[in-house]
Amino acid sequence: MPEVTIHIGGRGFDVSCQEGEESYLHSAAKMLDDEARVLSDQIGRIPEARMLLMAGLMLADKTAAVEDRIKEVEARLAEREAELEALRNAPAPEPERIEVPVVPASVTETLAELAARAEALADEIEEKAGAES
Repeated sequence: MPEVTIHIGGRGFDVSCQEGEESYLHSAAKMLDDEARVLSDQIGRIPEARMLLMAGLMLADKTAAVEDRIKEVEARLAEREAELEALRNAPAPEPERIEVPVVPASVTETLAELAARAEALADEIEEKAGAES
């Protein structure tokens, strides 16, 4: 088992841990040290046991707040998942009926006649313009 020296509140502690857990131990010790330093800055020098107790309680308070927040987020996530599941299981909506206006045949025929007249007039104008040149 590896022996690791951690520093908390300016004091060194030799601690054993499982192989490969050293980085986690250092990370946890840093969090505890950060809380101990806050205490040292606010109160000054305090007995080691009291410092560790207070720093541990401060971390426990932060952990409890994070756990509460996680529960809130998990509850919101469960609500959203239930909404999503309800939407997935809901029957498909009825297709919306859209009416497309139909152009009456008489209008289509009238437009074709007008187009033919316009083309005939254009041809006449081109012939007259070609004759004058």
